[in-house]
Amino acid sequence: MARVKRGTTVKQKHNKILARAKGYLGRHHSTYRAAREKTEKAGQYAYRDRRVKKREFRGLWIVRINAAVRSNGLTYSQFMNGLKKAGVNLDRKVLAQMAYDNDSNFVKLVDTAKRFIAGEK
Repeated sequence: MARVKRGTTVKQKHNKILARAKGYLGRHHSTYRAAREKTEKAGQYAYRDRRVKKREFRGLWIVRINAAVRSNGLTYSQFMNGLKKAGVNLDRKVLAQMAYDNDSNFVKLVDTAKRFIAGEK
């Protein structure tokens, strides 16, 4: 059986990792071993934080909605309860965008929520 020389494949593998580590500080961008460790950890952080990002944005939306609703005389939980009773199925992302843009329709939604909290329709 013929001897297999792996120099080119190893070099390609190393270059692939070093390309991913471009921009890292110190020896982490130039030595294969350190670059491999850093890129593996970076991948773990990226995987985890794709999920964390969703949580953080939901929290931001809630803060924005709460701030806009409080200026209209309700709390966030009362507002969401009123919208649920009214059958309004807008998600928090849309509500936060409306609140952020000072949309006149948002004030109408707050008024609708107030009516349904009071028991009117």
